[in-house]
Amino acid sequence: MSSNAKDIGTLYLMFALFSGLLGTAFSVLIRLELSGPGVQYIADNQLYNSIITAHAIMMIFFMVMPALIGGFGNFLLPLLVVAFPRLNNISFWLLVPSLLLLSGIQSHSGPSVDLAIFGLHLSGISSMLGAMNFITTILNIHKLALFGWAVIITAVLLLLSLPVLAGGITMVLTDSLFQHLFWFFGHPEVYILIIPGFGIISTVIAAGSGKCHDVYWCFRFHSLKSSHVYCWFRCWYKSLFHSCSLHLTPPMLFALGFVVLFTIGGLSGVVLANASLDVAFHDKHYVLFTLVTKTYYVVAHFHYVLSMGAVFALFSGWYFWIPKLLGLSYDQFAAKVHFWILFVGVNLTFFPQHFLGLQGMPRRISDYPDAFYGWNLVSSVGSIISVVATWYFLTIIYKQLTEGKAVSRYPWLTPQLFSDTFQVLFTRNNSSLEWCLTSPPKPHAFASLPVQSSMV
Repeated sequence: MSSNAKDIGTLYLMFALFSGLLGTAFSVLIRLELSGPGVQYIADNQLYNSIITAHAIMMIFFMVMPALIGGFGNFLLPLLVVAFPRLNNISFWLLVPSLLLLSGIQSHSGPSVDLAIFGLHLSGISSMLGAMNFITTILNIHKLALFGWAVIITAVLLLLSLPVLAGGITMVLTDSLFQHLFWFFGHPEVYILIIPGFGIISTVIAAGSGKCHDVYWCFRFHSLKSSHVYCWFRCWYKSLFHSCSLHLTPPMLFALGFVVLFTIGGLSGVVLANASLDVAFHDKHYVLFTLVTKTYYVVAHFHYVLSMGAVFALFSGWYFWIPKLLGLSYDQFAAKVHFWILFVGVNLTFFPQHFLGLQGMPRRISDYPDAFYGWNLVSSVGSIISVVATWYFLTIIYKQLTEGKAVSRYPWLTPQLFSDTFQVLFTRNNSSLEWCLTSPPKPHAFASLPVQSSMV
């Protein structure tokens, strides 16, 4: 029950890893069922839909949000903004009963829905407590790093949208205005998931390309304007293609993968701006008196923009900061192999779903005509490749914990043999204070406020 921010951040990351494995298992069940027409493994259509719901809730509320906000936020924010140790312990421990309450959603009907709603209430309270802690911490700091800006923007969105979600899911019990209130939460939730990823990707690209000033300018002027997402991309592309010292380290590879995948997802979303195509691909409509739901085109678009975008940003941040968090190095070649396996796997999984959507295959249906068999088989093979990438990632973590060597304060620039004096000189070009601390940081990093110059 430690109140140390680093311990809480570590618990969040461990919890997110466990939840991510469960969510991945659900996704594999979905793809195995869709690997061929007819009933493959799941004969109960209601169970199939429950697994889809459980997969979505697990990945969004129990993996991406705890990892990006709870994990990196708790561990890094006190180091980035010189906060003192106590943060949000109770916000983490509310997630544990929340996940337990959700565990029965796919096994029985009736009370399981009520328990799932209560579980989401606890998860929302956890996120709101964490958001309030982050906001009150950051408001007392005048100099923010890129990830600090991302966290405070996300915290404000959480405080604005989560109470509406709480009201909406409570009204599920009476079926009153649920859809309207849910999407009032759902649209800010898109930015809640992706803005921390933007902060991580901006930090990694700025550190890897040496073009931090361009990225800072972009982040400060356009982080609150969702219509100016293209400005982020302009700054990222400028930093990447005008850099003389770009090194393809594992975090940089995942950052590049994020840019590519998010670009594909954004371009596929432009198609939905056409009103007639949006009705065909996105909205519910009737064909010959038969209700047709959203197609797999929307599934592919959503996963490219948010799911793969958030996951690749998470891996980029993991490989960038995990040497600092653990004080141990990892096998960079293995991490690069992990990137390529995952990149191939997710593209094989979701890119064919664009074609399935164009052919009219509806989502949330466990059976389909033989005409859809080919692309569904390719998508299921890609899912298995992604599982292999997940297993490979677990082996990288195990080897880092058992065979990792000690790293310097800033392992991406200076080796261990340099003294602390040289470390400080080499890290003056970095705008983040965490690189001035030991690896791993001490439990209480700052006994007093450090003196910061305009160069730091």
